[in-house]
Amino acid sequence: MAGSKATADAIRKHLPMDERLEQHHQLNGLLRHMAQWRGTVLGNSYVRQHGLTIYSGPFKGMEYLDHSTEGCLLARLLGCYEAELHDDLKAFAGENLEAIVDIGCAEGYYAVGLARMMPGVTVHAYDTEPRARASCRDLAEKNGVADRVVIGETFTGDMFETFTDRRTLVMIDTEGFEEDLMRPETWPALARLAIIMETHPEKHPDIVATMLARFTATHDILLRSTGPRTADLPGWLLELPQLDQLLAIWEHRATATPWFVMRPKGWSAAA
Repeated sequence: MAGSKATADAIRKHLPMDERLEQHHQLNGLLRHMAQWRGTVLGNSYVRQHGLTIYSGPFKGMEYLDHSTEGCLLARLLGCYEAELHDDLKAFAGENLEAIVDIGCAEGYYAVGLARMMPGVTVHAYDTEPRARASCRDLAEKNGVADRVVIGETFTGDMFETFTDRRTLVMIDTEGFEEDLMRPETWPALARLAIIMETHPEKHPDIVATMLARFTATHDILLRSTGPRTADLPGWLLELPQLDQLLAIWEHRATATPWFVMRPKGWSAAA
């Protein structure tokens, strides 16, 4: 198994430094490698049992890929990925959206999932990585929504204006680049768009305060924090040790990544 070899190689790099293994970051690194390996093993078991069909959650029934371009695969397949946002996604599905802009779409979990969830919506998905765009295209075709998932490469701030003529939700997860792109003083069109934004305090420690300062005047803001969760697990996984159940829903996050859920002031759900 390729994942086993990669994990073993990573651990071997740590072992010659055994005098440093008592250091917190060294032990934490080893633990992450082994937990990711175990998650891959559990993911392979899921695929043998269920194929690539998402098991539960807002995207239940979506046919997925056998890989993710970043982060965990199994939590996506189980349907518990970023469960903190599930209620918000369901709410937006009832708010007569016309377009979704997914900036940093990766392999298309949200781009395709939301296209399936909202049949009247066109999703504009952007990612700078060619592999991510190819995977997103494959996923859209696999789920019969390729005609409503428009894939692009680089999203720039001036492009926000092109979506203000329709009810639009912007989803952004750009691993820290949100600090540069989400600037309403530079791109006033942001004031008229609904937004779900993942932030990355490990790269910008003051990002939450910064975004509150930028958007409080124009948006009603809900802040969602990463937290403990439960998930609807298949029977075979419930029979495994509790640690396996915890690793199955682990999303490989090294730190908390708070989300902003923002609607323009005066936004009406029934518009």
